[in-house]
Amino acid sequence: MSLIRIGGACLNQTPLDWTGNLNNIIEAIRAAKLAGIEILCLPELCITGYGCEDMFLSDWLPAKAKAKLNDLLPHTKGIMVTVGLPLRLKGYTYNTTCIFIDAEIAGCYTKHHLANDGVHYEPRWFASWPMGEETSIRLGEHEVPFGSITLKYKGIQVGFEICEDAWREDRPAAYFERDVQLILNPSASHFAFGKAEFRKSLVTESSKRFNCTYLYTNLLGNEAGRMIYDGDVMIAQCGEMLAQNKRLSYQPFNLLYTDVNISDPSSSVHTVKNDWDGSIEEFGRAASLALFDYKRKSRSQGFVLSLSGGADSSSIATLVAESVRHGLEELGLEGLLKRYQVDRLDISRLQKLSLKEQRKSIVNELLHTAYQGTENSSIDTFNSAKQLANDIGAKFSHWTIDEQVSGYSKSIEKVLGRPLTWEQDDIAMQNIQARARSPIIWMLANIQKSLLLTTSNRSEGDVGYATMDGDTSGSISPIAAVNKSFILQWLKYAEKELGYGGLASVNSLRPTAELRPLDQDQTDEGDLMPYEILVSIERHAVRDRLSPAAVYKTLSGEYGIPTNQLKEYIRKFFRLWSINQWKRERIAPSFHLDDFNVDPRTWCRFPILSSGFQEELAELDML
Repeated sequence: MSLIRIGGACLNQTPLDWTGNLNNIIEAIRAAKLAGIEILCLPELCITGYGCEDMFLSDWLPAKAKAKLNDLLPHTKGIMVTVGLPLRLKGYTYNTTCIFIDAEIAGCYTKHHLANDGVHYEPRWFASWPMGEETSIRLGEHEVPFGSITLKYKGIQVGFEICEDAWREDRPAAYFERDVQLILNPSASHFAFGKAEFRKSLVTESSKRFNCTYLYTNLLGNEAGRMIYDGDVMIAQCGEMLAQNKRLSYQPFNLLYTDVNISDPSSSVHTVKNDWDGSIEEFGRAASLALFDYKRKSRSQGFVLSLSGGADSSSIATLVAESVRHGLEELGLEGLLKRYQVDRLDISRLQKLSLKEQRKSIVNELLHTAYQGTENSSIDTFNSAKQLANDIGAKFSHWTIDEQVSGYSKSIEKVLGRPLTWEQDDIAMQNIQARARSPIIWMLANIQKSLLLTTSNRSEGDVGYATMDGDTSGSISPIAAVNKSFILQWLKYAEKELGYGGLASVNSLRPTAELRPLDQDQTDEGDLMPYEILVSIERHAVRDRLSPAAVYKTLSGEYGIPTNQLKEYIRKFFRLWSINQWKRERIAPSFHLDDFNVDPRTWCRFPILSSGFQEELAELDML
């Protein structure tokens, strides 16, 4: 058998965006034809978008998706293409991939295994197709095969798996009755640190196990708000990776292909591109792409950020700058301005500037930062905020909120009939400062029709170390899925490796809320515990779901601290975790970045009211 060119195209889709989604599909097919591709695999549910959620329960959405197949038919002349959509049959909705061959629908493969862990709830919307069963469905004027189908194209027997199908031991590929030579896997597999390596291993081992060529295609970008798709496309043959693209692209679609010889793998062509390596590199790419897509898909004019000079807000400002840097590198000036929907800048003027000055001019148009000081704020954090804003080009404003804080305090003192004191009213006096910042920064965001970025990280979300309606106020919370230790590590990387010299001051400061008087030398770790220990407790208590006693046994002796001190840290974590679920319920939408997060609308659900682990903490005391 001679070489055949096969490929996949990751697509940056949006739920219910019929025009945009079909345009991306059509453009990808057109590019594939120009490249001479004969078999093209497109991602799971790419007609509707994967993140339609309960709209999948409606009758009209699958019906409309089905009607869109007719719009795609003429574009599939002379090529085989798989396109994902929901289809209803006998009262049930199935997650389906439709196979076009030479401008005709050849059949529909239906997903067997539905993702129902972590961030996925597919059984809520779809029925699971019985393994090995096949029937037919009417599409247009014809009845076509539907279910556990395989097809022959140009002498090649082609089988299918959809995303989760391949992650199970009892997967469809293990039940193919015919000698399948090529397996296509259209997927919508969310991003998480390190997950790409697992996928790579899965694709490679699948091609080896089933002695076949295996083609995997994922979605791309921030599709629906929380999930990020890294857009990986991989082609493996008989245990060897033939082709792999570079992930986390800013393009509307990204095409990868190679020439394979089904009967003689030694003559297949290798096309493996360098990719991002490790969570530190992945974070900057994934989170900045997520902000890029969130801004343009929400049709907002830009971003507003309360820039405190500390680590959290500084990391978010840098991510906005990174979205501009990466966009310029990949799309060019005109392409970035169009895709990022920045239409108020003079392109002819920007074209005369250096690349660095172009970046700063675009960031200035997109990001407005503000330092909101109080009498408890230090000159160090003010200078830190100003230096970073100047370095990346963001607008920088500053004002004080002491007058507002004083007004609130005087009003409540009249109600109480006594003055407020730090000894008696510590938390309330801290919280009012954080809350007093919220109305004015919200006002700025509203006037500028921009997204207000909140600055809470996952470590703070764990223990409620954030002020509701204060520093948690906002439209989107970009770093709520990563812990504080990771943020501190990434900021040093961004300063040294990415060239953000404006982070030097940030990286020299100890994390502090600066809500108590300066002479009290407040620090975050002083209020809580060392972040290294907090992150370890979180990993075992939240991700691994261990009891307080099991967490203690796991960590005992690891940090060289007294037994009673470790128990106190564990006790504090579980107590604060249990009483602050209501805060986590109200955190602004956040991106899923790690292998777990504490967003109750995605990975981690916990009761708002509970016993607070009383019996379990008593057991800890007995150890």
